[in-house]
Amino acid sequence: MSQQQRPGDRPLIRRDAAGNERTAPRWETLTERLIREAVEEGAFDDLPDHGRPLRPDDETYAGDMAAANRVLRNAGAAPPWVETDKEVRQRLEAIEGLLVRASRSPAAASQRLQRELDALADAHDDAVTRLEGIAPTARQQRARLDRDVLRQRLTSALDPDHVA
Repeated sequence: MSQQQRPGDRPLIRRDAAGNERTAPRWETLTERLIREAVEEGAFDDLPDHGRPLRPDDETYAGDMAAANRVLRNAGAAPPWVETDKEVRQRLEAIEGLLVRASRSPAAASQRLQRELDALADAHDDAVTRLEGIAPTARQQRARLDRDVLRQRLTSALDPDHVA
């Protein structure tokens, strides 16, 4: 049987929650019926933005991944490339923190600080490599660190009188 009525077919007659007879233009699925009855009872009247169109999520960059990104966002998570980018930024903050700490440290701590800096730079560059493989566009890529510049910054932080 098709969903559209053919001439001569009798319309579907049913009773609503109040006992009133209703004529339905076609068969409804259970989901459609439950939604329609909830609307009739006013169950959705106090929702935010009631009566206004839904705001579209602009995820044109995501392509086929838009639905998956929406599910992740609604679950309080983010796409893997966003999480990896956060990790890259956290590594940069840790390096900046180490350089600030170095400016208050004695020169005797220079070897330990250099090892810490190397470890943080390695972790940063590993995260950048992972990001390169999963970021959707080149805009989300990050640069690897220049180790010579980092060493000079550490030396300057340890010895403020040092001239590069």
